[in-house]
Amino acid sequence: MSVAGDCWNIADLREKAQRRLPRGVWEYLERGVEDETGMSRNRVAFDRIAFRPRVLRKVDRVNTQATMLGTQGALPLAIAPTGAAGMMWYRGDIALAEAAAKAGIPFCISSASTLDVEEFAHVEGTRWFQLYMWENRDLSYDVVRRADATGCEALFVTLDLPVPPNREYLWRSGFGMPFQLNRRNLVDILAHPRWLAGVIGRYMRDGGLPQQANLPAELKHSVARGAKPGALFKQDNIDWEEVKKLRDLWPGKFVLKGILHPDDAVLARDLGADGVVVSNHGARSLDHSIAAIDALPDIVESVGGTMSILLDSGIRRGSDVVKALALGADGAMVGRAPLYGLAAAGMPGVERAMELLGAEISRTMAMLGLVSIAEIDRHALA
Repeated sequence: MSVAGDCWNIADLREKAQRRLPRGVWEYLERGVEDETGMSRNRVAFDRIAFRPRVLRKVDRVNTQATMLGTQGALPLAIAPTGAAGMMWYRGDIALAEAAAKAGIPFCISSASTLDVEEFAHVEGTRWFQLYMWENRDLSYDVVRRADATGCEALFVTLDLPVPPNREYLWRSGFGMPFQLNRRNLVDILAHPRWLAGVIGRYMRDGGLPQQANLPAELKHSVARGAKPGALFKQDNIDWEEVKKLRDLWPGKFVLKGILHPDDAVLARDLGADGVVVSNHGARSLDHSIAAIDALPDIVESVGGTMSILLDSGIRRGSDVVKALALGADGAMVGRAPLYGLAAAGMPGVERAMELLGAEISRTMAMLGLVSIAEIDRHALA
């Protein structure tokens, strides 16, 4: 049986990922910010929601196909943008994209990836692009045009990191940006030879450490070097007028990610956004932030039916996705779950993560007496 094949839930993939990764890389994937209350709050919020199943409903044919942002997929899921995938596995972003395409779901490319957006052009599935704004705004506008030229169907603008988050553990471990070797992390890296040879070794053989991608050649910098002037992400001076410029520039579907307040969802709709992602950034931005699933009902009430609503943050089971749909979301985005699979076993691990979540969604629907995504609503909840 393969490394991923003997994993029977996302927690199994998580355990294998933790064993394979050096502590600093693992902490970047797994941990939150400051006192780290947010991850447990996300889980408690999901666990608090109970189902009320129906019986004798003839559920021998469950259809999990769903439409998100006008595109039909095999599941009500998309793989969320994650900037450090290339440190979990060699060219990990490509593995995520190809696994998503194989599963029949969208993949969202991160502007913080170590791969240029053009490197995903060969992937045949639905591709979206996520944007952080650079200090030099012309760089941001340029990458938006490039994402459109390479066939990305939607632009996701992440808004919930107006300033860099306080991830204190990264400074202790040396795995912040820029990456710095120290006595602690050097010993830890050497103690993980599979990761060292399979990731860093392959990068060094192919030309050097991975770089911050989607920048002009003269501004690219490796993970061990600080950003050059103009190439820092800077979002503390963004306002609705600047987002409107992006809306006018982008010809496809336009989505604002990191919405937790219903008034912001209304503003997004009125600005011309096609959708919002209800998200607290996986508890990686503001500690003590409201759980995304708790914020969802008010946002659905304020804009539901007039724009697409996706949810991310805290999803570990297919039943979590069904709960989000029952509360009015059109679909969900998953970040850590596919990264656990990626870090454990590369592309087969991501495929296994999507297989597990898909099977859990289908099984939960059958247990509830539901045979299509359209039938999932609040009547499924206690």
